[in-house]
Amino acid sequence: MSELGIVYALLGAAVAVLLSGTGSAIGVGIAGQAASGVVTEDPSKFAKVLIIQLLPGTQGLYGLLIGFITLSKIGVLGGGLADISVQTGLLILAACLPIGVVGLLSAIAQGKTAAAAIGIVAKKPDQFGKAMLFPAMVETYAILALLISFLSVNGIQV
Repeated sequence: MSELGIVYALLGAAVAVLLSGTGSAIGVGIAGQAASGVVTEDPSKFAKVLIIQLLPGTQGLYGLLIGFITLSKIGVLGGGLADISVQTGLLILAACLPIGVVGLLSAIAQGKTAAAAIGIVAKKPDQFGKAMLFPAMVETYAILALLISFLSVNGIQV
C-alpha cells in the first residue's frame, strides 16, 4: 500500500506536464496557422508573428517546471525515492492540478488570442506592441496557476 503514495505523486507530476504541454501544443498550433498565412503574404513579418506564436508555449514550460520540482521532491531525480504516504501523494497530486488544468485551458485561449493578434500585425505591423498585450493578458492566469502549484508542492512535507 505504501507504493500508492508515490503513484499519486507521480501522477501529479504527469498531470502538470501532460495537460499544460497539450494546451501549449494546441495553442501554438492555432497561432501557427494564422502566422503561416501572414508569412505567405508577407515574409518580412516572420519575426513578429513568430514571437506572438510562441506565447502559448510558456504554459508547457510551466508544467514542466512543476513536474521537475515534484520529481525532485519525491526523490525520482537525484536518487533515493522517498517513502510517501497515500495522503501526501494525494496532496502532491492536488498541488499539481492548478498548472495542469489552467495550463491546458489558458494555452488554448492564448493561442486563439495570439491568432487574432497576428491578424493585427498582418494589417498594421506598427501595432506589434499593442497586439502582444492581448495574448499576454491570458498569460497572467497561467502565471498565477504556476505560482500556486509551486508554493503548494514546496509546502508539502515529504
